Amino acid sequence: MGRKRAVLVGINYPGTEGELKGCLNDVTRMRLCLVDRFGFDEADIRVLADADPSTPPPTGANIRLELEQLVAGARPGDSLFFHYSGHGLQLPAETGLDDDTGYDECIVPSDVNLIKDQDFTELVQKVPDGCLFTMVSDSCHSGGLIDKTKEQIGSSTKQSKKAQQHRPPSSAPGKLCATLVDAVRAALEYIGIRLPRRATATATSRSLPLPTFIRMLREQTGKDDVAVGSIRTTLFHHFGDDATPKIKKFVQAMAGGMLRHGAAATGTGLIPNGVNAKPEGDEEGDQADALGPAMKQELLQSVDEVFARAVGVPRRPRNGVLISGCQTDETSADLTTAQGASYGALSNTIQAVLAKEKRRKVTNRELVLRARELLSKQGYVQQPGLYCSNEHADVPFIC
Repeated sequence: MGRKRAVLVGINYPGTEGELKGCLNDVTRMRLCLVDRFGFDEADIRVLADADPSTPPPTGANIRLELEQLVAGARPGDSLFFHYSGHGLQLPAETGLDDDTGYDECIVPSDVNLIKDQDFTELVQKVPDGCLFTMVSDSCHSGGLIDKTKEQIGSSTKQSKKAQQHRPPSSAPGKLCATLVDAVRAALEYIGIRLPRRATATATSRSLPLPTFIRMLREQTGKDDVAVGSIRTTLFHHFGDDATPKIKKFVQAMAGGMLRHGAAATGTGLIPNGVNAKPEGDEEGDQADALGPAMKQELLQSVDEVFARAVGVPRRPRNGVLISGCQTDETSADLTTAQGASYGALSNTIQAVLAKEKRRKVTNRELVLRARELLSKQGYVQQPGLYCSNEHADVPFIC
């Protein structure tokens, strides 16, 4: 039997505008589950949590390093597991090209150094045959985070920006229901009928609205001029070598003249500060230094590679399984009960399904279908998804 190894990430963003409550608890419960139910050795479980100072901080660079090490040491027969609880983000296109109309689905590390769906695709493509990488992402917009993986359960597709803009908010039915209940209660109390009031739970979304993310990025970088259209270059300038590979590809495309059209032209804020379109004299050396992290990347074959949708992926990642908290256009809930316990809706449901089955193995498909059913009964509108090849849809969850 192969080795079982895991990376667990929980980010509560304490003290920020995007603070959550349940992510550390999700990771703590999953860690116990891996040891008690699935037989993981505690030494083979790496935890990164911003609310636990005994663990490494869950920055973008640290998360990617842990995942690279997880995959680099993999052998046939191994079981690899990655759990993420935290914010998700849909990052709009910034190339200015007419064909680039999609979004990048991202997770948001503690330092807001985004990790994108294509980054996960490239990671899973390194997993050797005979080894399986399972990822649970209890975050918003998590459907399709391993880009180009076949969707087994769900309806997430890379929709156009226009289609997503015209879709009603996924939380609307819940809000309408709550409004009607309050109205009925008020009407009954007006005529002297008082209904018992139960202590209620509070739920927030694990979605990070783009304006909120921009404010957090401004705070992280100290740059007040960050806006839609300059997010990727701001991330590149601030994080340099630690920026995600797709961010570096984006800047490489700009430096190579691929994006100097429309909104990507010099002077719009997309060309990195200090990098001129036509450097002269000493400026050429300065530009080379500024672009160094981007130019170390493998050279782009097509501008499609930096689009906010993966066009140039050479093959589907075969050895990965993604269980998402919701669909691409949905949000995932972060819940705090009346008793003060906090957790993610998907994470809590996974634990409930596994606990009910005791030691019986539960397949990936069965887990997602039962999670959907349970969440629906509890009044949640989010719909978990399953993304993997046909051969892995009905294998046991994790191992």
